[in-house]
Amino acid sequence: MREHRITANGIDITVAIGGDGPALLLLHGFPHTWRLWSAVIPHLTPHHRVIAPDLRGLGATTRADGGYDAGTLADDAEALLDALGEPAATVAGIDAGAPPAFLLALRRPERVHRLVLMESLLGRLPGAEDFLAGGPPWWFGFHAVPGLAETVLAGHEEDYIGWFLDAGTRRGVPPELRARFVAAYTGRDALRCAFAHYRAMPESARQIAEAVSAARLTVPTVAIGAHPVGDALARQLRPVTDVLESHVLDDCRHLIPLDRPDALVPLLRSGSSRSAGRAGEGHVRDAARR
Repeated sequence: MREHRITANGIDITVAIGGDGPALLLLHGFPHTWRLWSAVIPHLTPHHRVIAPDLRGLGATTRADGGYDAGTLADDAEALLDALGEPAATVAGIDAGAPPAFLLALRRPERVHRLVLMESLLGRLPGAEDFLAGGPPWWFGFHAVPGLAETVLAGHEEDYIGWFLDAGTRRGVPPELRARFVAAYTGRDALRCAFAHYRAMPESARQIAEAVSAARLTVPTVAIGAHPVGDALARQLRPVTDVLESHVLDDCRHLIPLDRPDALVPLLRSGSSRSAGRAGEGHVRDAARR
């Protein structure tokens, strides 16, 4: 994989690209960079042209003043595909990368061969009530207050980011990768951009609700849960998706690409959704992968 700096949708996107074959676009979340996919990329590049960007404001991509809603992030992804000459791709998103991947597939289905969504929720769509019974995770509110979290956390980034990395994996993140993640989120402006994704969540939820009221998701879709999201994402997708395959990975925490690359790789490769049924007809395939 080689890093490139590509101008798309008005920002400069740092993106790692490697391999040959049908395009596979990988969208990370918080607190990660494109390197979240480092354990799966070597298994994907023999089959795909892997495209793994740093999201807007994160890693080495432009720390923009705005545009952190899912709709704009979806536009970033589409503009990146345009800049790379890719008419369509399999698109995978985890955590904060899942809502823009979803909106890209819903709004522009001709640009998405397959959609793979992991460990995230899609706005306020029905289906996640059990997961949210005690309220959203505590950090959602903390990150959402303008100016607060970056002021409190400046100088303590390693402890804070490390907490999320430890909680998201069973055995921890390799030291070199951990150091890269911490460096990417160190400094008040880096933190501001990270928390801007949370501050845009109400607008993202509005965009998602509006989009599903106007269209169904027709792209073959795979929902992958672990701990803590489990099958909540699949339950949100089921009423609005034509072709859905869902999996809950045992012995796996939030950072699926690091915790269970063995289970994730076959689900990312093209064609793993061929046995899925039509969600609207009640024939969704559900599987627990051990």
